[in-house]
Amino acid sequence: MTLVLAAHGTRDPAGALVVEDIAAAVRQRLAVDVEVAYVDVRSPSLADVLRSVDSAVVVPLFLAAGYHVRVDVPSQVLASGCSSVVVTPALGPALLMLDAVYARLVGAGWEHGNAVVLAAAGSSDARAVADVHRAARRLSLLTGSDVQVGFITSAQPSVPAAVAACSAGPVAIASWLLAPGLFHQRLADMGADLVSEPIGGHPRVVDLIVRRAQDAGIVDLSTMLVGQ
Repeated sequence: MTLVLAAHGTRDPAGALVVEDIAAAVRQRLAVDVEVAYVDVRSPSLADVLRSVDSAVVVPLFLAAGYHVRVDVPSQVLASGCSSVVVTPALGPALLMLDAVYARLVGAGWEHGNAVVLAAAGSSDARAVADVHRAARRLSLLTGSDVQVGFITSAQPSVPAAVAACSAGPVAIASWLLAPGLFHQRLADMGADLVSEPIGGHPRVVDLIVRRAQDAGIVDLSTMLVGQ
C-alpha cells in the first residue's frame, strides 16, 4: 500500500520543495512508499498518482476542509479508478498543527503579551472558515491571549482589518499557510510588526501525518523504522 500526500499545488518552486521535504521526512519515519500528488496547479495530479498504484491511503495536506478536500480530492479518487483508496481527514486545526504554528510564531520573535492574528488563505465554504476559527481558539490556549482571525481572500475579516482591530502594541501575524507562495508574500504588507514563516515541514506536521497513516491502518508500530 502507498501513502499519498495530496497537496494543493503552487507555481512557487519553494512551495513544492516544502511538500517534497515533508514527504522525505515521512519516508524516514515509516517503512512504506510515500508519493506526492497535487489537486491543482502542479503535476502529478492525485488521479495520475493513484492510477500508478494498487492501493493507497491519501492524506490531504490542507489546513481546512474546504472545496479541495470535499470535492477535488474525492472526484480525483473516483476518476483514478484505483480500487482500494482510503482518504484520511485533512491536517486541519489539529493540536499538532497549532504546536507547529506556535513554534513558528515564537521563532519569528513574538513575545507574550503581543497581539496575534492568525492569517489564513480564506474560503467561501463556511465549514472551512469554521476550521480556521477553531485553529485560532486552539492557538489562543498556547499564546495565553485571544487570537484574531484574518483572511487573505474570499472571507472576512481581511488580514489588514484584523491587524488594525488589535489594541495598541506590537501585532504579529501567525501564518496559517503550509508552504511559501504568493499568499504568504502578501502578508508582509498587511500592517503587522512581524510575520511568522509558513508551517512547512515542522516535525509536528510529520507527527500528524504519521498518526493519520496509523489511524488508516497503513502502518502500525511494528512497521516503523528502527530508531524513530
